[in-house]
Amino acid sequence: MRVLITGTAGFIGFHLARRLLADGCDVTGIDGMTDYYDVRLKKARHAILKAESRFTECLLMLEDMPGLTQAAKAAEPAVIVHLAAQAGVRYSLENPRAYLDSNLTGTFNVLEIAREMHLGHLLIASTSSIYGDNTSMPFRETDRADHPITFYAATKKSTELMSHAYSHLWGVPTTALRFFTVYGPWGRPDMALFKFVEAISEDRPVEVYNHGDMARDFTYVDDIVEAVVRLVRAIPERGRPAPGADDSLSPVAPWRAVNVGCGAPVQLTAFIDEIERVMGRKARRELMPMQPGDVVATFADWRLLEALTGYRPSTSIAEGVGAFWSWYQEFCPREPQ
Repeated sequence: MRVLITGTAGFIGFHLARRLLADGCDVTGIDGMTDYYDVRLKKARHAILKAESRFTECLLMLEDMPGLTQAAKAAEPAVIVHLAAQAGVRYSLENPRAYLDSNLTGTFNVLEIAREMHLGHLLIASTSSIYGDNTSMPFRETDRADHPITFYAATKKSTELMSHAYSHLWGVPTTALRFFTVYGPWGRPDMALFKFVEAISEDRPVEVYNHGDMARDFTYVDDIVEAVVRLVRAIPERGRPAPGADDSLSPVAPWRAVNVGCGAPVQLTAFIDEIERVMGRKARRELMPMQPGDVVATFADWRLLEALTGYRPSTSIAEGVGAFWSWYQEFCPREPQ
């Protein structure tokens, strides 16, 4: 199978590309190598992918429609997995235009490519952030998600709506992947696990927001990848909802949204406890107020994912944090304290 992935120098895209290459797929990877975080990490990910003969690297921004069109025509993919985006909840408060350009214009261009190529399946990355400050737990795909509380979440909800319209008008089978707090080796430096481990390693305070009264549905990256690989084969069809689940399948398009999360929220304080245990060092916890755009908890209902794929994420926090710490010591060595 030929697959085009946007964002292969990113965290999830890198892991997904490695898995598909290992499965024998031909993968074309598109990435703009933006400097939102250390580009050296992105280049290191791509260096691993480029060692595989079935991988084709295309360095371009999604806003570059001529370049994107040329890359897609050369790849001739059966499937596109659109993961590239401007990520980060808090950064959207500082630089919202980056989200407008990448998430909306970039996704529009990908949709145009999908329409023209008569794809077998388009999968696009969404986020649990679209549920906003929803207090009904767990979050279900059929819940209303009309009140995003950050511009990041608003752009992701918008990409879902845009892709639904294209799916209806042009018949492009589309799955929106609502990821829940992904973590693991090769993770982003702006995310909690990386920041906490780095701060503890350097004996700096760990900022604990809302005084630790927060919970996240942490989902290990290998579980994310396994779910996406299986969902590639779960192609939405109008009038054929998944049996035994409350399906988000559109009544007017071959389109659905799927939560990809463990369904097991972990308190932030317990998460830091586990990091301390794995590292063998105590964190200097600096209790902070709730930050703008944050929510108290996220909690995925995983039943639709299981109905569609027979799979549910299950990696424990102990296993996942341990794997990250092993990778971090190798990739980010520090002088002994």
